[in-house]
Amino acid sequence: MLQKRTFRIAEIYVPVKRKKTLDPAKVEQIAESIIEVGQTTPIRLRADKDRFVLLEGLHRLEALRALGEDSVEGYLVQARIH
Repeated sequence: MLQKRTFRIAEIYVPVKRKKTLDPAKVEQIAESIIEVGQTTPIRLRADKDRFVLLEGLHRLEALRALGEDSVEGYLVQARIH
């Protein structure tokens, strides 16, 4: 079972392909929700040397960053080797 942890936003790397899918309107909508009820869904990350790579939750991450937060709740998952 995955355990929810707190991660520093500064230690999270967002792949370029992932950044291209960013929708500013969606970020704003999620930021408003976070202000009202907090972060309800953790993001998903994988470890990569001295940082973490975002797998899921770009809009949540960017909403928290826009709100000036320095941490995010997330799950650390294992990368699958194919």
